[in-house]
Amino acid sequence: MTDFVHLHMHSEYSISDGLLTMKSISQLSDERRLSALALTDKSNLFAFIKFYEISINAGIKPIAGIELRVESLVGDVKSEGRVILLAMNNSGYSRLIELASLAYTESSRREVLPEDTILSDCENLIVLSGGIKGHIWDLVQRNDLKTAATLLRKWKEKLGDRYFLELTRTGRYQEENHVQELLKLSVKEDIALVATNDVCFENHDDYEAHEARVCINDGRTLDDPRRERFYSPEQYLKTPEQMVELFQDVPTALANSVEIAKRCNFRIKLDEYYLPHYPTPNGKSLDEYLSICANEGLTKILQSLPSDSPYSQEDYQDRLVYELEIINQMGFPGYFLIVMEFIDWAKKNDIPVGPGRGSGSGSLVAYSLGITDIDPLEYGLIFERFLNPERVSMPDFDVDFCMEGRDRVIKHVSDMYGINSVSQIITFGTMAAKAVVRDVARVQGKPYGMADRLSKLIPFEIGMTLEKAMRESKELKEFVESDEDLGEIMDMAYRLEGLTRNVGRHAGGVVISPGDLVQFVPLYVEEASGALLSQFDKDDVERAGLVKFDFLGLKTLTIIDWTVKAINESLIEDDSKQLDIGQIGIDDDKAFDLLRSSDTTGIFQLESRGMRELIGRLVPESLNDIIALVALFRPGPLQSGAADDFVNRKHGVDRVEYAHPDLEPVLKDTYGVVLYQEQVMQIAQELAGFSLGQADLLRRAMGKKKPEEMAKVREQFRNGSVANNISEKLAEEIFDLMEKFAGYAFNKSHSATYALISYQTAWLKAHYPAQFLAANLSAEMHNVDRVVILVDEVNRLGLNLKPPSINRSSYRFTTLDDDIVYGLGALRGVGESAVESIERERNESGVFEGLVDFCNRVDAKKVNKRVIEALIMAGAMDSFVDSPADLNDKRGVLLGGLAFAMQGAEQSLRNEEAGISDLFGDVISSNERQINSINDSISNKERLAGEKEVLGLFLTGHPIDDYEKELSKFCSGRLAELKAGRKKQIVAGTIVNLRTTKGRGGSTMCFMILDDKSSRIEVAVYADRYEKYSRLLSKDQLVIVEGELTNNDYGEGLSVKADKILDINEARSLYGRGLFLDLSAGIIPEDFNEKLKILLSPHRQSNQGSRVNIRYGLTNAEATLSLGENWKVNPSDDLLGSLKREFGEKRVKIDYI
Repeated sequence: MTDFVHLHMHSEYSISDGLLTMKSISQLSDERRLSALALTDKSNLFAFIKFYEISINAGIKPIAGIELRVESLVGDVKSEGRVILLAMNNSGYSRLIELASLAYTESSRREVLPEDTILSDCENLIVLSGGIKGHIWDLVQRNDLKTAATLLRKWKEKLGDRYFLELTRTGRYQEENHVQELLKLSVKEDIALVATNDVCFENHDDYEAHEARVCINDGRTLDDPRRERFYSPEQYLKTPEQMVELFQDVPTALANSVEIAKRCNFRIKLDEYYLPHYPTPNGKSLDEYLSICANEGLTKILQSLPSDSPYSQEDYQDRLVYELEIINQMGFPGYFLIVMEFIDWAKKNDIPVGPGRGSGSGSLVAYSLGITDIDPLEYGLIFERFLNPERVSMPDFDVDFCMEGRDRVIKHVSDMYGINSVSQIITFGTMAAKAVVRDVARVQGKPYGMADRLSKLIPFEIGMTLEKAMRESKELKEFVESDEDLGEIMDMAYRLEGLTRNVGRHAGGVVISPGDLVQFVPLYVEEASGALLSQFDKDDVERAGLVKFDFLGLKTLTIIDWTVKAINESLIEDDSKQLDIGQIGIDDDKAFDLLRSSDTTGIFQLESRGMRELIGRLVPESLNDIIALVALFRPGPLQSGAADDFVNRKHGVDRVEYAHPDLEPVLKDTYGVVLYQEQVMQIAQELAGFSLGQADLLRRAMGKKKPEEMAKVREQFRNGSVANNISEKLAEEIFDLMEKFAGYAFNKSHSATYALISYQTAWLKAHYPAQFLAANLSAEMHNVDRVVILVDEVNRLGLNLKPPSINRSSYRFTTLDDDIVYGLGALRGVGESAVESIERERNESGVFEGLVDFCNRVDAKKVNKRVIEALIMAGAMDSFVDSPADLNDKRGVLLGGLAFAMQGAEQSLRNEEAGISDLFGDVISSNERQINSINDSISNKERLAGEKEVLGLFLTGHPIDDYEKELSKFCSGRLAELKAGRKKQIVAGTIVNLRTTKGRGGSTMCFMILDDKSSRIEVAVYADRYEKYSRLLSKDQLVIVEGELTNNDYGEGLSVKADKILDINEARSLYGRGLFLDLSAGIIPEDFNEKLKILLSPHRQSNQGSRVNIRYGLTNAEATLSLGENWKVNPSDDLLGSLKREFGEKRVKIDYI
């Protein structure tokens, strides 16, 4: 062992500081001749499993440690600071896990523990005093050396020779003074010393990047005079020689670092699984009980096995016996029973469960237990893809639950196995490319606009890095090179990119332990939600021996559940017709007609533009076709031509060919295309004699593309094929083909289960479109962009969407006969508690008679003036005004009378409290009449603006309505119908969102969202265009944009790079043939010329604008007179309106080419 060992080191997982990654630690170990190393992250053990593995692999002795804050009390003197705890053995490691957990689960102050908590059980720990900011730092700084000595004696009494005073020399404020005081205390109290470097980064020149990292976490800027400067450039991972030179005057402090390392000896058992205890009845073993449950389930399945099934009952029974043998042999019967139990509980408690997800659907045992809903034999799914006897790993069922019920299932599991045995799983967010440049710019004090544009120029792509972005985006590279400030941002961002930034919660991961979780993993409490999480991530939890269960929330299951309940409510009088979505046929003509028409808005997995195109080409006719669609619509099959081959062969355009006759049974259903991973396995089985277990290993090797593994499996495949009388040359060709397809072949088990959900949603939409779309709208009510699309679909299908109504609407969207009633929960500024209060009062006391009645009856604390204004603007109170019928007048009356109604309600409440109630009803009626007599009104524009503010969309109209027919003359199509392409296209819509930002050299550019009722689209207006067209860009303005359409960052929607922007007047002039007056003999007044001159003069635009044309018709002839260039006009709405009023609505129009 070297002359010094680092015992105090923070990695990136300290979150608030630290730059060291696990990879860098591994690389530096050899370079800096490190023989042992302790990881002591702040208040956590997040990275310890990773650190342990990389240390063992790098030949370093790993030492388990943690930095904890402790609170001490000596007499009436309080002090607080950090200590470093190191595990001496396995018991010490277990104690670290316990203390790391207590810092979050039991501490009255987050991450701060009373010292007695640590000292109560410390026999297997070594403790360092923490150096700067250590637990005696404050006392020494205050020169309260007497109290400091008393505190040291307390710790020494408990720890003996396992307590050390920590010395550091990193050049920080007051550090050397502290060292000198500790040297004195060491002699006086007979406490040993140890040297550390309080390591936070790799090299001296990493200090600035580390300071930026600290500021990002603290929300400070680097030049903030108020921020604490706690770190120094010397806190890097120094070599032992550097540390020896630094502490040559205290050689015992160096020697003790080595001695401590020698005293810390433990080994962690990894990859040994500990399943929770499943309670079996009547003392039966897990194996026996699993067999009983599976056989009972299979018996029920076989009772409904179709007579024309290609599989016999013996086939099913043989498959079940085989699977049970493998499951029991591998020791996983308890796992299947646990999953069976909580799925069964969910179903019995009316919580929708998905038909399966992932490779688990390949198990007949799972199907028999009710874990999955797909028959693996019928759809050719392979058990070994899920559980391979030749590759020992935990089975992994991913289970989808309805979003509303998922947490109830997790609670049930906690209740069943014990609250201390169940937790969710932590995740770690990193400084990804787009985010890190924003973070760095902020801490450097750079302008927001600069950071915003820089971030937006980085392509959105999974795994995108700054280096890749600079290489692929010419615009980004030019932008960065245009400004030194941008170069500074990028230089720092490169150094921080990829570091752990924060913690989160896994979307569905839950761990269940056979005893208390802290016997296996440290625990963390999420600050915002209070949820209990493991401190290890999903991979490390499994390495530590715990089994992960995925409880995933799937919105589509919620939509299906809401739809089915709405349908069954309408069928309540006839129980025989109650719908069970699990019992619908899978060959429904209406459902497939809907799919074949690409009418897939709202259909799970099938509604993107690209998917609709593929559906139109493939023309699905069965569930197998939907399974194929889910697998085909991915980059690999689309880009490789596999999707084209599948479609063309399906329709007989191309011949179906097989490289060998034995491939036909495997590839027949996919027309010779290797589409599924299961097919790769079956080919290896059929041609090379592989067992399915061996075939799964081959599939995994092909997926990983490791040369040494590929060479091994290639040889096995070649030898096996030759043994089956297949030529070596053909065997090589087939292997190459398999290798190509294996790169993107999809898991058929997953595709099959999701295809079933897709079919169910298609069936519901085909048979019950109102209920289905109401459920979709409810699920998306807070996503305005999505609501716009769904409302357009409602209109397209000819369904009636009724505006929100205070007397009809619920929180969610509902159906009334075949109408959809707008949900009050979708109104901005109203809120769930207000809606609950309104519904409760309405259900208890009847409908509201008017605005005064409403204000008198609702809880004014929950339903305040702001809420009522939102309800009025949304149209929810239109029914309170009988006349006039005009919506603008109705809402004007309600807004004008609101203050009066609320004042009356307050007075009525005071009267009631005083016992004055005999005239109460008469007063309300009188006040209602008074409000109805108000003569206020709002404009059409104000009404629509109010709807958009509250609903996020225009409901009773749209600013574009008056122009829709006209726009169709020159636009490329409605937004929902457009496709990306290199050719310039013309789009139109009202600006619903507008955001400007500073570009290079301080120039301004903007991004805006256009809405045309059918959809929304983002438009990028770069600096040169913004300067030219900014006069046209304001919220709610109708604009026409010409430019190139591309798929946006997220791959689904479209965006436009604006080349030309026009208002409607300019568009009329540019795309129209002119303004035409259609007149005939007998209707032209005597003063026509003078009147026309008066009307046209204010709008003249000589030599530009639109030419004015007069079409004069007789019974048998017609002539057109065009006015001269100097009488060209701006064809504004004002001009058109005045001409129509003078000459008639139908006689004035713009003609288009």
